[in-house]
Amino acid sequence: MQSLFQIIMLILDVARLFIFAHFILSWLIQFEVLNLRQPIVAQIWYGLQKLLEPIYRPIRNILPSMGGIDLSPLVALIGIEIIRILLVNNAGLFL
Repeated sequence: MQSLFQIIMLILDVARLFIFAHFILSWLIQFEVLNLRQPIVAQIWYGLQKLLEPIYRPIRNILPSMGGIDLSPLVALIGIEIIRILLVNNAGLFL
């Protein structure tokens, strides 16, 4: 059961990394530091979009419109941290 706990924590860490990468990439594209016409940038961007959209979509449906500001990555990160805290505090159940 300890290995199950470690696998879940690893998955949460990877999800957090992908959200941070998506967030930073979106800013770099928005400020025209990177361009979606570059093949590698476009592949990374669309890959992250397809991977994270199932997480973001339900959050966007719940959140009110903020006038162009997307808070769904922030809410997703808070949700991941809540899950991590709950798992760490209840790690004894996995022993």
